[in-house]
Amino acid sequence: MVIKIKPEQIDQRLDKFLTEKLPITRSQIKKLIITAKILLNGEITSVHHFLKAGDEIKIIAKEIKDITKDKKLEPNKTVKFKVVYEDDNILVIDKPAGLLIHPTEKMEPKTLAAGLLAKYPEIAEVGENELRPGIVHRLDKSVSGLLLVCKTQKAFDFFKKKFQDRKIKKIYTALVHGKMERLEGTIDLPIARSKTKGKMAVKSQEQGGKEAITNYTVTKQYNNLALLEVEILTGRTHQIRAHLNALQHPVVGDKLYTQKWVREKMDIDRPFLHASYLSFKNLDGKKLEFKSKLPSKLQNILKSLT
Repeated sequence: MVIKIKPEQIDQRLDKFLTEKLPITRSQIKKLIITAKILLNGEITSVHHFLKAGDEIKIIAKEIKDITKDKKLEPNKTVKFKVVYEDDNILVIDKPAGLLIHPTEKMEPKTLAAGLLAKYPEIAEVGENELRPGIVHRLDKSVSGLLLVCKTQKAFDFFKKKFQDRKIKKIYTALVHGKMERLEGTIDLPIARSKTKGKMAVKSQEQGGKEAITNYTVTKQYNNLALLEVEILTGRTHQIRAHLNALQHPVVGDKLYTQKWVREKMDIDRPFLHASYLSFKNLDGKKLEFKSKLPSKLQNILKSLT
C-alpha cells in the first residue's frame, strides 16, 4: 500500500496522519514505523516526521492484516439512531449522547458504525477505513446532535474535500461555566494530544499543535453560566471542549475538561454540548440545512436556570 501526500495533507505528523487512515492504534503504527514496516520515500523515518507534499508512505499491507485479522466490524441491529434526512448518497443522523461513532482498539460492539452496517450493508466499502464505513466526520461519544454520513464513495470523496475546504457549516449549543467577558469572539489556538490520556490541550505548532479555530457568540448570560452558539471552522478532536476550557470557561457537565474553581452542582451526566445546526451544498448543488433541538435533559437544565 502506498499513500502519496497531497498539498492539503501537508504539515501533519506521520503517526497522527496514519491513525486516520489505518484501522490500528497510534502505538501500533509507531511500532511499525520503528521496525521499518512503514517507510517514507523508501527509507526508515521518524514517528514525528511532518509530512510534505509529494511524500510517499509505503505500508506493508501484510503487517496491517496481521494486526487486524481479528478486527472486523460486525453489523448490530440493536443500535438505534434517528435518521433526519436520506437520499441515494447521504444520511443526516441526529446522534444521541453516549453512542460511540466507531469502535476503538477495544472493538466495542455497540457503535453507530455497527448500526449503520446493519441497516445499510452497502455502506461497508465506503470510506478509507473498514471500521468506519461512511464516516466522514465525527462527534464525541458524549456529545449529541447532527452528523453527516456518506452512503457512496462518490459522496465520501465529495464531502471529505468539503470539510477540508471548510465548506460545511457546523454550529453547536454549549452551556459553560463563568461570566463571559466578551459577547462574541474567536479562539484561534492550535491543539494537540495532552500528556493526560484521552485529552487534548492547546499547544504550539512547534509542540505538534494543529490549527484549530472556534467562533462563539453568547446567546444568554446567567449568573455564573453562559449559553453559547459555537461554530467550528476546523474539526479537531475535542476542539470545542479544549478551547473553552483553555479560555477558563469549561463546558458544564464535562468531567474530562474542567476547572478546580467550578463548584456548581448540576444534575447532568454528560457535557452540555449539542450539534444543533448543520448546513452544506449537496452533490447536486442544492443547499441543505438541518436543525436539532436540545435533548430534553439539556432543555430541563436551562428551564431550571430561569
